[in-house]
Amino acid sequence: MALPDLNLLITLDAVLGEGSVARAAERLQLSPSAMSRALARLRSTTGDPLLVRAGRGLVPTPRALELRQRVRGLVDEAASLLRPAEGIDLAALERTFTIRTREGFVENFGCHLIARVSQQAPRVRLCFVPKPNKQTASLRDGSVDLDTGVVGPATSPELRTQMLFKDQLVGVVRLGHPLSQGQITAARYAAGQHIAVSRRALLRGPVDEALAALSLEREVVTSVGGFSDALALARGSDLIATVPERQTGNLRDGQYSFPLPFPSPELTISLQWHPRLEADPAHRWLRAVVMEVCAELHHET
Repeated sequence: MALPDLNLLITLDAVLGEGSVARAAERLQLSPSAMSRALARLRSTTGDPLLVRAGRGLVPTPRALELRQRVRGLVDEAASLLRPAEGIDLAALERTFTIRTREGFVENFGCHLIARVSQQAPRVRLCFVPKPNKQTASLRDGSVDLDTGVVGPATSPELRTQMLFKDQLVGVVRLGHPLSQGQITAARYAAGQHIAVSRRALLRGPVDEALAALSLEREVVTSVGGFSDALALARGSDLIATVPERQTGNLRDGQYSFPLPFPSPELTISLQWHPRLEADPAHRWLRAVVMEVCAELHHET
């Protein structure tokens, strides 16, 4: 079934609102003849004369009276949809946002983010979900509003991206571990037994490439999927975990951390969202809050 010409709704609203073809023509800046043709199309489309002559004027038919308020509401709604979004009343905003994060983000930024959101928009709720992979389908299908993490080469170019902060890798061992005493050199670091962190169970990564440039090689004895698991193993053994510093600040409590004694890749943690939410006022506000919280905590560290 062909869709009717929706421009006729605007014409119908003007005709029913003015009760005069001439005044409706002036309102829409049409010539009288163009307005008459538009009224003829309306009559054909609705199957009703809409306005009939009564003496020197025109009066609405029962169908026209029935349509008048409905058409007015539809035109107002369409106009509001097509005009730029206005500011939002955060105190009255009721919405739930889902944020997908890697381990450590909630532990280090979650409390501050929830407090800031609750202060500005008390009816807004945040749902944090884990990030088991780099797939971005959840952003496209709308099940996730924001995604945080390192942007990889496989990331869809359609997504919007904003840098949150820079991070660097640190070594972590239990208190009393040999590496917690004395100067840590690249050779001492490489000589220990290590835990690899990889969601794909890889035993080699950027750290191994950096060591290879120094003609060094480390022994990776196990691989885990997350930072928490790596830190738990390091806490209860002589294994060495290598994790991002800022994302694991609270997770490393009670352990000894040290800068890697050789150049290692810097990590860029970014915020991602789907372009359909780019201009949404509530989503734009939330993005700003996330960025503010991450920036403030960065200055505190």
